[in-house]
Amino acid sequence: AAAAAGGEQPPGLGDDAAAAHLTTGGGGGAGGSYDGGFGGAGGVLPSGPRPMDSLAMGAALSQLGSSLGCLPTAHDRDRAKQYTPRNPYNTPPSYFNAPGPSPVFEEPAIFEKFHTDTLFFIFYYQQGTYQQYLAARELKKQSWRFHKKYKTWFQRHEEPQVTTDEYEQGTYVYFDYQGTYESKSGWCQRIKYDFTFEYEFLEDEL
Repeated sequence: AAAAAGGEQPPGLGDDAAAAHLTTGGGGGAGGSYDGGFGGAGGVLPSGPRPMDSLAMGAALSQLGSSLGCLPTAHDRDRAKQYTPRNPYNTPPSYFNAPGPSPVFEEPAIFEKFHTDTLFFIFYYQQGTYQQYLAARELKKQSWRFHKKYKTWFQRHEEPQVTTDEYEQGTYVYFDYQGTYESKSGWCQRIKYDFTFEYEFLEDEL
């Protein structure tokens, strides 16, 4: 009404914006009234809930479904029960205070008596231990050489056919530590013909 009477408008609100907020009643004209953007007459809120479009309805149903899936069950109010074995057995206290591997496995001499497969097992399954170091040292005594690229051990099957300052080529025996039960392969020694052993991948720190 103030705009129709030629009065000043609030700062920042132009003529077009003011007209967008005016609704006409009946035949329109200066008898229009401001509804506050709620769609009611005379600024009065419409009665009843507003209709919800399909997108909002889908989002609300999705949230309700998520909430329903997280409902607590009757067991959630029960206190947690401690496990009770059916056939209890008196376990020696020493089992819980085991000092670790026997000190005998820290003696280098004992590794000289181990089978090659045992040395491979210690090397791959005791990584980062002193026993891994002793196993690797014993394997090198048996002319096995570790390939840093393939992460496995090689041994000359015969004298190399080609020898240079950077590599040697020939027939080698290597230990296959990979494989699956289904393929019936792995954890065995294999022969590789015409293999090129590059010296840059040779582990020579031991």
